[in-house]
Amino acid sequence: MAYLQSPTPDALGAGLPSVEAPIGYIDPGIERAEVRVYPPNSGLEIVQPPSAARAMRIRDARPAADRLGLDEHGFELHSHRSDFVDFYDPAAVRTHYYPEVEGAVRDFTAAAAVIVFDHNVRSAVRAARGEPGVREPVDQAHNDYTEQSGPERQRAVLEATNRLDLEDRHFAFVNLWRPIVGPILDTPLALCDARSVDNADLIPTDIHHFGEDDLEAPRHTGHVYSLRHNPGHRWFFASEMQPDEVLLLKCFDSRTDGRARFMPHTGFVNPACPSEFIPRESIEARTLVILGEPR
Repeated sequence: MAYLQSPTPDALGAGLPSVEAPIGYIDPGIERAEVRVYPPNSGLEIVQPPSAARAMRIRDARPAADRLGLDEHGFELHSHRSDFVDFYDPAAVRTHYYPEVEGAVRDFTAAAAVIVFDHNVRSAVRAARGEPGVREPVDQAHNDYTEQSGPERQRAVLEATNRLDLEDRHFAFVNLWRPIVGPILDTPLALCDARSVDNADLIPTDIHHFGEDDLEAPRHTGHVYSLRHNPGHRWFFASEMQPDEVLLLKCFDSRTDGRARFMPHTGFVNPACPSEFIPRESIEARTLVILGEPR
């Protein structure tokens, strides 16, 4: 079995403010699952594995931001201002926002190279209006890559960008998550401390993406992990995030030396949300981080 660090004592969460809220876990007993993602304008709902919401304590990591680490917890909170505003224009995002993300992730991780290869935007309000390419916040805990799909995606990204010269390096997949408007009050992003996740909690899940031109045969098939409930999971969020802040999420690391490798996450309904709020809008950019040392 692939190495994953065992749960450790909850030193980070001590004394932090918290809320109790439901987290969407995969139903117990499922050993392998499937997700089917249809285009937002298809009229078809995303098909997800059966889930069971479990009330979990979710701590506010903001007071402990200076103690967060990608290698320890799998996530970090940073200040990072962006002057880019056209987040719902995919071409503009790729042309103007991707270079900004590349520079930010390189600075935050001290990577040898960073390749931004994908992004998504989420807004329940815009998705309900049927705006192209916009989806609702995810409501089921998951990790974006598996032991199998991490190396597969690494090679695919390097092939697509003509950078196979980097294939022998250790690498990580790090997402950069940013509010488009703020503060985020209604459905923040919940992050599960990687040190509290055990191998048995991670359920391989096939994910099929369908294009507008064919709703029968998937355009792309990948693999993610769904998350099985474990009372030892330690969940965190960053309260009232603003557009000049970003979360880094490490979803895969090729190194198996004890550092965080998989970090499950999900949106959650915040019970402390006031009656008047700005509905969440967010953008998440996916990056391949090339590390300095060879494998």
